Amino acid sequence: MSASEESLHLTATDLRMATFRMARRLRCARATDSMSDAQLAVLAELRANGRRTITTLAERQRVTAPSMTNIVNGLEEQGFVARTPDEDDRRRVQVDITDAGTEIVVETIRRRDELLADMLREVDYTEDELATLREASALMRRAVER
Repeated sequence: MSASEESLHLTATDLRMATFRMARRLRCARATDSMSDAQLAVLAELRANGRRTITTLAERQRVTAPSMTNIVNGLEEQGFVARTPDEDDRRRVQVDITDAGTEIVVETIRRRDELLADMLREVDYTEDELATLREASALMRRAVER
């Protein structure tokens, strides 16, 4: 049986508020302060999925191609990505993450995971409550990965 509309809306409000506040706190933990959230998101995308075109990156990050070009330009200037000509179409370029870019992503993830673990530790959750949070995170991933 599906959830009622009222239940869906109440849950959506609760999740939005909680995830917004958590995301705001986690965004503060990063390997470098000179990088925007958009740049970190692009690096994370490249690390997770490998080489991508500017168009694909723009679609995945929900920005325009010119905006993505600016983001990639900044990352390239810092040595975090490299462009290579597309093997099938010389008019396109592929964007790859460099070792330095990978290090930024790995360190940022480490810092954010540690911050979140500290936040959870402060609340002193029981094992059952932590299991519930893991189950909730799986349910939330189902919603966002559609």
